[in-house]
Amino acid sequence: MPLIVSRQAGGVYTPPVLTPDPYVPLFPPLDTTRPLAVYIDPLGVEWPLSDPGLGWATIDEVEGLGAVEYELTADPHPRGGSRVRHSQPVSRVLNWPLLIWGDTHTEFLTRWRALARAFTLARRLNLPPGRLRIFRPDGSAREILVRYQSGFRGEPGAGFTEDTAIVVLYAEDPYWRDVKPLTLSYGSAAPRRFLSPFPSVSSGRVLGEAEVWNPGDADAWPEWTLTGPCDGITATNHTTGEAFTLTYPLTAGQKVTITTDPPTVRGPAGQVLTWALNWPGAVLWGLEPGLNDVDFAVVGAQAGASVDLSFVPRYETA
Repeated sequence: MPLIVSRQAGGVYTPPVLTPDPYVPLFPPLDTTRPLAVYIDPLGVEWPLSDPGLGWATIDEVEGLGAVEYELTADPHPRGGSRVRHSQPVSRVLNWPLLIWGDTHTEFLTRWRALARAFTLARRLNLPPGRLRIFRPDGSAREILVRYQSGFRGEPGAGFTEDTAIVVLYAEDPYWRDVKPLTLSYGSAAPRRFLSPFPSVSSGRVLGEAEVWNPGDADAWPEWTLTGPCDGITATNHTTGEAFTLTYPLTAGQKVTITTDPPTVRGPAGQVLTWALNWPGAVLWGLEPGLNDVDFAVVGAQAGASVDLSFVPRYETA
């Protein structure tokens, strides 16, 4: 607070002497040595959350960027204590406080309404979730899928030229993930010697043995794209001991997409082909953190047949 000094000498009133505080800008310039945050709404519009030049800024009270929380299921042990039977990651809740302001009430209100609409779009289940993306000073980035839960209520006594929204975001999948997927492609136009990581075409089969590295902290759930001409595929993860076989003929250029989370199989016209898996033994497997020994066989493959394996690594923290 300023120091106010006044005195009255000889019956003559001397006005107070005001000693101002050192000037400190209310909204300092953007610090590129700190993490930056961007919210991407369900329509794909990007909303920077760390640039005061736009009329809003993140307050340093963010919560929810740490490690995933787990719910443990344990059974009593006859020798005392208990033994954990299952560890279940639970959904994450993030608190993201935003200070929003304007030079006039109209300017403030326009910004408040625009941000509120961008976040609340993600509550609509017919739209995809929003994405909260964190950029680090080294250029790396991770993101998490979120839906709006609450926060645009405003603070008592505020709401004329500034207000604070404590945005609460709900993440069904509590793990952070890379912004772009990793994709491995396998295929060959003619018979040839095996050249890692590209498999050969031999005796009507595309054979592939590969070491797939998952750099994340949690299981990653891949998506397979099988392109004909071929009669199907058998894919095995020897690290987990799981496998599946899909039997379905494809002509040249036709594709089948196999998604492991959620488990779905879609044919060339988008039709459901889940019935073409080798039930009940089929397991649409994931990739464990670290090294995974994978092999597959594309049955009846001819020139032009190929397989793409794509996955997004997932992490405990932002």
